[in-house]
Amino acid sequence: MKRYEYDCVIVGGGAAGMAAAAAAADRGAKTAVIEHTKRLGSKLLKTGNGKCNFTNLEMSEKCYQNDDTGFVMKVINKFDEKSVIDFFKKLGVYPKAKNSYIYPHSETAASLQDALRTELDRLSVRVFLRSEIERITRLNDRKFIIDAVISEEPSDDAGNKNKDLIKSKIRICCGKLIIAAGSCAAPATGSDGSGYRLAESFGHKIIKPLPALVQLVSSFAYCRAMSGVRSTGTIKLYIDEKEVSSDTGEIQYTDYGISGIPVFQVSRYAVRGVDSGKRVKAVIDMLPDISKEELENDIDTRILREKSKSVEQFFAGIINKKLVYGAAKSMGVDVNMHIGQLGGKKAKRLVRFLKNFEFEITGFKGFENCQVCQGGVALSQLDSDTMQSRLCGGLYFAGEIADVDGKCGGYNLQWAWSSGITAGRAAACAAFEDLQK
Repeated sequence: MKRYEYDCVIVGGGAAGMAAAAAAADRGAKTAVIEHTKRLGSKLLKTGNGKCNFTNLEMSEKCYQNDDTGFVMKVINKFDEKSVIDFFKKLGVYPKAKNSYIYPHSETAASLQDALRTELDRLSVRVFLRSEIERITRLNDRKFIIDAVISEEPSDDAGNKNKDLIKSKIRICCGKLIIAAGSCAAPATGSDGSGYRLAESFGHKIIKPLPALVQLVSSFAYCRAMSGVRSTGTIKLYIDEKEVSSDTGEIQYTDYGISGIPVFQVSRYAVRGVDSGKRVKAVIDMLPDISKEELENDIDTRILREKSKSVEQFFAGIINKKLVYGAAKSMGVDVNMHIGQLGGKKAKRLVRFLKNFEFEITGFKGFENCQVCQGGVALSQLDSDTMQSRLCGGLYFAGEIADVDGKCGGYNLQWAWSSGITAGRAAACAAFEDLQK
């Protein structure tokens, strides 16, 4: 069994883990990263449709949706959005702003991934890929002992790598340990929830992980008929008849329910509500830029002039015909009926349907579809100044493993950078202090 010793070890090689490793090594700590996939930063490549919206110039508590948003902002203020932009610019990644959203100037997520990996190389951070942790033991309140199995590609004498992986056991000792193993979101990228089990082994409470920023499933009978439409709308989410969240933007109608950025923004509340057995309802204004009064005032005049048009044709210049079909079917109206036959009263009722279209939310897509998770290590058990555990000295957490979830727009990556840098710097400083004792 090979044995290694480091000042600081990070479990997890995603955004938060790489940021923590860079910060610790930059402060002089001998640092290693343990990652169970074959590549660092795989999840980064999927963010922002491959363009990676890595922070946002509009940063406040309202951008986060977990219970203790004050904790989040204390950490973010230690390494804020401007610090993130400067950090990556020093690594050669120039920013490009689209409104308040910040992207790499190359508009490719691989730019950030490559920059971070190169920085870890420059700082001589050891990276153990394809590593499965068997156990972590706390020794004399001063050392962590990590027993793991690594899988490596053997090479022949000519340097050609063979297909079969060779497994071997390793033991790593470290004074400071940072768990940045992610959540359960997007398991194909390596987020399998294993970090939660490590946290629990040190006595930490895990708030139940559930999908966030995810598509919602509805029992509405005509979802399939409306599927494929993308249309601007305002969504309001109600739980037990109380409005809890809202957003406006392009909503996608699918065969199972609703999707799109506005749906993602309210989804964490819907998911928690459904999981708790509460009644969850989404009410969508499909015509947010036209008032009900304006539409109704035109109807009687238009019907006199266009009475031979079908219901579908009558509304065709206002909204997608599939959405008209869904609203009409909800009223028991045939869209092929002449608008003159339908009459002004029912036509106005149809307008009200389009302005207040109700979807009963009965479910949500799973971890494989969500962008982030809600839930994780309880923030009450962490120190916001250092991200150190209040239960176990020398143990730190960073990234999505903590009970933090932000809205779409670069906020979850901002949390990853801020918490990772904070934990890495604090761990390196503590390791140095230990050497002076």
